[in-house]
Amino acid sequence: MERSKQTPISSANDSPIKNEDLFMDLADSFKAYDVRGIVGTTINTKAVEAIGAAFVDVFDLSGQSVLVGGDMRPSSPEFMNAFARGAALRGANPQLLGHVSTDELYFASGSLSCAGVVFTASHNPAEYNGIKMAKAGAVPVSSDSGLFEIRDLAQRFLEEGIPALVSETTGTIGEIDVLSEYSAYLRSLVDLSAIRPLKIVVDAGNGMAGLTTPAVLGDSVLSALPLEIIELYFELDGTFPNHPANPLEPENLRDLQAAVLKHGADIGLAFDGDADRCFVIDEQGNPVSPSAITGLIAVREIQRAQASGELTPTVIHNLITSKAVPEIITATGGRPLVTRVGHSFIKTVMGDEGAIFGGEHSAHYYFRDFYNADTGMLAALHVLAALGHQDAPLSKFAAEYEPYVSSGEINSQVDNPANAIARVLEEFSTGYDTNNDHVGSVCASCHPDLADCETAVSTLDGTTVTASDGSFWFNLRPSNTEPFLRYNGEAVDLKTMVLVRDAVLNLVRNS
Repeated sequence: MERSKQTPISSANDSPIKNEDLFMDLADSFKAYDVRGIVGTTINTKAVEAIGAAFVDVFDLSGQSVLVGGDMRPSSPEFMNAFARGAALRGANPQLLGHVSTDELYFASGSLSCAGVVFTASHNPAEYNGIKMAKAGAVPVSSDSGLFEIRDLAQRFLEEGIPALVSETTGTIGEIDVLSEYSAYLRSLVDLSAIRPLKIVVDAGNGMAGLTTPAVLGDSVLSALPLEIIELYFELDGTFPNHPANPLEPENLRDLQAAVLKHGADIGLAFDGDADRCFVIDEQGNPVSPSAITGLIAVREIQRAQASGELTPTVIHNLITSKAVPEIITATGGRPLVTRVGHSFIKTVMGDEGAIFGGEHSAHYYFRDFYNADTGMLAALHVLAALGHQDAPLSKFAAEYEPYVSSGEINSQVDNPANAIARVLEEFSTGYDTNNDHVGSVCASCHPDLADCETAVSTLDGTTVTASDGSFWFNLRPSNTEPFLRYNGEAVDLKTMVLVRDAVLNLVRNS
């Protein structure tokens, strides 16, 4: 990895930074597993500089390299520099990565054994920015592992100033380019050189996939693969002039779906703003559910691990993935393990359990060979390899991994999520206890078509109601990053899925 000459922090930063003209409560931007706020309102350069200093102090990084990258949002370069100044003031040696995807930061942190951060607000609108943090080795930072300690110390630095170190111990700032090494490493994990030729459409959404796709799948960095790539919105533009970089919302997939049909493509790929998530469209223009992708990749990773001598490899999935996922894992000889939603929590479980792979309903995919971190691009490589090593179209091939009917994730903005959930539980169960699963009957007067169905309620992650006969389940979960109550559901057929979905959403949205 190429390094530029390191330069010392300017003398303008020799004195403590004061913040007498603005009060900012960092609790407004620090979430359960990252930092995310509105630029100039809940996060600004002074706050970021204080966070950089606190990051070094909390993790005792003085004298060590700290990686600092950012996405294409207009505020990211300024924030990267501010974080680096704060980190250097506390004795660290920040290494600026420039524009990177989030999984590039994880790769750099893992391969270089350095702590690091990436400035991104993922799929949030243009006025947002934030920080995802990692300890050395791409170990996640969350509210359980230092994030709130950083918040509290940074708040003190904002109010009292960042204590200056003696000049000899002040760090220096350098630069590192990791794109070539990142691209080569991903290709070393999945070989596409022998697949049948594929035509693919990639919608980068003006996000970081506009940089990483040509490097990994194209020939801008490495040799060409048997892929014809049709590019949509590859220009890096954090104002998102074409559509929000949030493929989880169906309307943001319309352009990709149309392009797949127009060009007769074999597959479409859509990435979110920081390119750590990948969504898949089949040749007919229909979305392939993240649960199906989880099942597909799980089979590949289980078989590869078994070939290396692992008898029963562990695969992680979150509570909201299709029930087909654990069924597929078990049938392939793996051990399914369910965990709560959230990248930092899943990464921790991955490490603790030695899991080979993990998948979420939100299209985050985690790999042991990628430092237990999530990477949309490695998931895309697996899907392309699976598709390209057989002759069936993606719609037929993926259907093997998607036997049930899913609602997808549906967001509702409600004033009181707890009350909304209580209304649902009043109709779908009786005697609800937040500490214990409970079986009750659906209210016959409100939902006669479901009246004979017994249900079980779980509070492992949000609130999950499951029909005892296996005909449906649904989950309601308040978002950690946005003011939404999220609904996910699944059923054995379309009629039941629609019936349950509409009944629950009516209760959620009508007080």
